[in-house]
Amino acid sequence: MENLRIYVSTYNVGTSYPDQELRELLSLTNQKSDKIPDFFILGFQEVKAQPQNMLMDTLFDDPWTTACREVLKKNYIQLKSVRLQGLLLLVFGLRKHLLNIRDIESEYTRTGLAGMWGNKGAVSIRLSIYGCSICFVNSHLSAHDNQLKDRVDDYNNIIAEQEFHVNETSKIFYHDYVFWLGDLNFRLLEEYDKTPDEIERMVVKKELKTLFEHDQLRAVMKKGEAFSELTEQDPDFPPTFKFEVGTPCYDHKRRPAWCDRILYCVNSNNYENVTLKVDQLSYKSHPIYTLSDHIPVTADFMIKIPQQVQKIMKEPSMQLSVDQVFSDYSECVIQFQEIVSWKADDENKTCYTVTKAIPETEEDWIGLFKENFSSLDDYVTYEYVSKCATLDRTLSVSAPEGDGSSTVEYNSFNRPRKYEVTFPELPNPQKIKYCLVYFSQSEDKVTSVLGVSNAFPFH
Repeated sequence: MENLRIYVSTYNVGTSYPDQELRELLSLTNQKSDKIPDFFILGFQEVKAQPQNMLMDTLFDDPWTTACREVLKKNYIQLKSVRLQGLLLLVFGLRKHLLNIRDIESEYTRTGLAGMWGNKGAVSIRLSIYGCSICFVNSHLSAHDNQLKDRVDDYNNIIAEQEFHVNETSKIFYHDYVFWLGDLNFRLLEEYDKTPDEIERMVVKKELKTLFEHDQLRAVMKKGEAFSELTEQDPDFPPTFKFEVGTPCYDHKRRPAWCDRILYCVNSNNYENVTLKVDQLSYKSHPIYTLSDHIPVTADFMIKIPQQVQKIMKEPSMQLSVDQVFSDYSECVIQFQEIVSWKADDENKTCYTVTKAIPETEEDWIGLFKENFSSLDDYVTYEYVSKCATLDRTLSVSAPEGDGSSTVEYNSFNRPRKYEVTFPELPNPQKIKYCLVYFSQSEDKVTSVLGVSNAFPFH
């Protein structure tokens, strides 16, 4: 496996609810199972968020998150979500990748009212997949034709202020790949003296290339004022703003503009003997959606993942295929003992083995999940490892070749360790199967899933 497919969407929903079916937005209407993306990156702006609703918003999923999960739950797990008032970013990954994903972390930056209010700003999620670092940023920048300088300032404040807690990728552009999406709110240049009616006539005549020559975002990119680190394919779709809600007609209260954008950056030479690369497969709008005054935009990418052979191979002279390298890299760090069943209304125990050195932290936890869980937030209950697990200091294993002993005591941190874990009773479990998931988590809430048990019933 050399490439990963990433599907990106941005939609300013204008406080609307997901009253239209979302499969077309996610390009799943005619998808074959072997062609589906590895990741869905879904960004929304102006998700309904009022001050009196903020507490409820933090406790429950919003309707857009729920609707997206319902469409994707068969094959995907929601790895992370982050919300800043109306800004929402969701990252979904194929189930088969779960144990290959590390160091998931989110950040946010307020830019509205000089950074005092989150009605404008950015939310981001970073992660590593097979050792390759990726950062996704969803932003909603200052509005109106005459606020170009504010949009430029917003961008530069975001890249200056956002910091992550993974040392090698503490800033957005330190990552191998960056995908930036959102309602960036760039309009047509103010000096481009065309009325909304004249612009719409150009759209009808398909004079999009001529019109796009006056795009504010491309102008500031060329000057190096903002977004110059990123690349964008020229949109061949009409401006995505401003429409009369519920219709395909432009609202002439504003000049039509390409407000909704998706850009990317690749640090091609981060690894020896490997050149990172992005192939963009599509860039399109979806005018079937008329829930707000914006039309959603999507882009489909294929990215190259570094082989990192030097980090994985035991013998430097070995020649491994990419498939072999990925297989080696995906080894499970936490291996749960097979669980036959657990008893309802009683304490339950099982064992797991730590197969590689991992940092010991008070924040590690084990969650009990339903078998086909669709989100890493969907745990039924959880226990912190520091409170529920005890070390078994004598662990019987097969001895290394050439060693006559059959049992060794592992007090060294870099050797396998076996733990017994105890879960308190679970009242009234459903008649379905469950599984355990081990989360490694730092004090800064950088999270990795290191192991998943087999599915088991309660009796």
